[in-house]
Amino acid sequence: MKIVITDLDQERTTEEEAVAETAGVELVREQARTEDEVIAVAQGADALLVQYAPITDRVLEALPAVRAIGRYGVGVDTIDLAAATARGVAVSNVPDYGTEDVSDHAVALAVSLSRGIVALDRNLRAGTYSLAPVKPLHRLSTRTFGVIGLGRIGAATARKARALGFAVQGFDPMREAGTTTEDDIPVRTQDEVLSTSDVLSIHVPLTEDTHHLITTDTLARMRPGSLLVNTSRGGVVDTDAVVRALESGHLRAAGLDVFEIEPLPQDSPLRECPTAVLTPHASWYSEESETELKRRVIENVVEVLAGRTPRNILNPEVLGGAAG
Repeated sequence: MKIVITDLDQERTTEEEAVAETAGVELVREQARTEDEVIAVAQGADALLVQYAPITDRVLEALPAVRAIGRYGVGVDTIDLAAATARGVAVSNVPDYGTEDVSDHAVALAVSLSRGIVALDRNLRAGTYSLAPVKPLHRLSTRTFGVIGLGRIGAATARKARALGFAVQGFDPMREAGTTTEDDIPVRTQDEVLSTSDVLSIHVPLTEDTHHLITTDTLARMRPGSLLVNTSRGGVVDTDAVVRALESGHLRAAGLDVFEIEPLPQDSPLRECPTAVLTPHASWYSEESETELKRRVIENVVEVLAGRTPRNILNPEVLGGAAG
């Protein structure tokens, strides 16, 4: 059996190599970025481990031996899941490896923005020893923290924000407004969360329905002077709309870990926004989450190749009679 890592921006593959050796599987690492490159490097592969490379129907047609695909991460927006399912290819992800880490990062960005930490640091280094540029700041306990998307990461973010004193509310299309979550987080309509939150943290997957969920119209419904945090997917947010809202002051600040184009282009207008705090798609990372991700992504595809049901699979119907 042969597993090809189509692309990976991490230096080591120690965990993947250990699992492959135990399973008696050949592991090959490549750096393919386009459909043609994936097709070229993955000939004869039984399974693929994918970070950002596009896995389309054309790619799958050209790689008929592939039976399993493992995604390094939660989202699978670069994988044509319908095409994979139609061709009997099992697609797995690791949906919970970074729950604590991403929610930590989201809350860290929210608190940093709320307290003006980055602006104070920049000003001090430039010789300004004054609070005036960041006024007004408010106690966290007087602020409302809104969460869009109450899945694993959104729910964890809500719990942590509440522990810091924020009043917390959330929206999720799978939950009825007026109810509460298992953690007693009030569920509101999307418009209610937008219009009554001082901090808005986004935690939704990138789909056709969520692409540019945050637009000029959406931002206009938010409170003047509110804060935006996005650690989900860059395509959920209309970058140009956020830049305009920051420049006008309608958004007081934004903490963004993900972008519509990654890496963030050198000419991105976000780089010129002093009230934007930018991190390089780092929210998923801790030593613990990285180790867990790398081990579990290959364990999932090894299980499929062995005729067993993996811990995480997005299209279990392709397994037929595989044992659990």
